[in-house]
Amino acid sequence: MPRPPAPLLSVDRIRTAALEIIDQHGLEALTMRRLAHHIGVQAASLYNHVRTKEQLLHDVANELATEVDTSAFGRCDWRQALTIYLRSYRSVLARHPNIVPLLSAGPGRRESGLKLADAVHGGLVSAGWPPKYATMIGAATKYLVFGAAMGSFSQGFIDDEQLYAERYPNLAQAHLLRGRAEIDTEAFELALRVMLDGLTNLWESLEHPDGQQRDQPAGDHGDRD
Repeated sequence: MPRPPAPLLSVDRIRTAALEIIDQHGLEALTMRRLAHHIGVQAASLYNHVRTKEQLLHDVANELATEVDTSAFGRCDWRQALTIYLRSYRSVLARHPNIVPLLSAGPGRRESGLKLADAVHGGLVSAGWPPKYATMIGAATKYLVFGAAMGSFSQGFIDDEQLYAERYPNLAQAHLLRGRAEIDTEAFELALRVMLDGLTNLWESLEHPDGQQRDQPAGDHGDRD
């Protein structure tokens, strides 16, 4: 069978190509004309599969949300479930940092984003957290993971020892940070542990309706790797 003269299009291929442009050049760089050129087709042919650029961005964000692991809710204690969920979420955002501004706006009507929120809220409530606290924990975890994804702390410094030594003596070693990307991961893990420890203290202060203290998360405060 002869090869078709132009690449065959599909929603998946368009979505993948759009994410490639976003990853390489940023959200603002994505246009339907540029996307068509990237794939090797005419721009008009894209509209047979996606109505608008906004719908395409919606689809890309929706697809990324499916990569976040919420499977531990209902299977592990709440602390372990949050740990797995947040590490997974950070990993997804770290692979696609340019799309973070779009995702940070909230799920809106995106099905996968709403499923994430539903899984986290439902998992926490099922574990015994009051709905109000489950809502606030959902918000707090979003602040943590999106804050971590907005940019690299270590890459924010320049490799200029003299600059720091002469003008900022308390940052005399800051020029070494740029080559240590692990600082970002270690800092995220520190923030995660501090947040979970604080939630564990709050959890232990809450009471059942009968006045008895709630059970502590399994594993003596859960996963602290």
